[in-house]
Amino acid sequence: MSVTSRYRDAWEGFWREAPDTPHAVFWDTEPALTAGRHLALFEPHLTDPGLPMVDLGCGNGTQTRYLADRFAHVIGADLATAALDRARRADPAGRAAYRRLDAADKSEVRTLHAELGDANVYLRGVLHQSEPGDRQKVADSLAALLGARGRAFLVEPSEAAVTVLSGLAEGADGPPPKLAPVLRHGIAPGTLADDALPEHLRAAGLTVLRRGELPLITTEYRPDGTRIELPSIWLVAGRAR
Repeated sequence: MSVTSRYRDAWEGFWREAPDTPHAVFWDTEPALTAGRHLALFEPHLTDPGLPMVDLGCGNGTQTRYLADRFAHVIGADLATAALDRARRADPAGRAAYRRLDAADKSEVRTLHAELGDANVYLRGVLHQSEPGDRQKVADSLAALLGARGRAFLVEPSEAAVTVLSGLAEGADGPPPKLAPVLRHGIAPGTLADDALPEHLRAAGLTVLRRGELPLITTEYRPDGTRIELPSIWLVAGRAR
């Protein structure tokens, strides 16, 4: 079963209307502050760095292009065609491949795995944005993409991030400019309990190999000029050997 049309339409609308400039989206942070930091934690756990690397939920491809400079075969996958159109335009050299994928659709995921074989997967902030009923489906899809040899790096805002986001959304002047479109399109971040993330992975047959905490840095700033950061939890997961 795939995601709801409401959810898909919300993301299409968001990406159609988002400014087509670097770092204009709330989470579109420079790779040195996101994927670069994450790779330092992820790479030591890759049993086979030569496997394809899937950036699942790639959006406009900022992190995908960074990954493509470091791995031979990188695929940016996203639900929204409008996001993938942006990713392709920003990558005229075709350093990465881009693919529309509904991660809650088992048949689509199986097709991709059949084409790629086992893959490593980078997943940033996807589960908390998924509808609650789809989260286990996405975790199951992740396990299917990894197969026996792949490894996954996941990072999600922690429960403590909800307080930060609520404070931003309910401020006297309204939400910050880059957060406002997220809320307007109905893709507001959802609460994902800290214990739920590893449980979803275990239910999918995966083992959590390492976990920790690391702030997710956004592209938005507070009135005092400091960057808005969200508390987050990261995990490395794969099949037990």
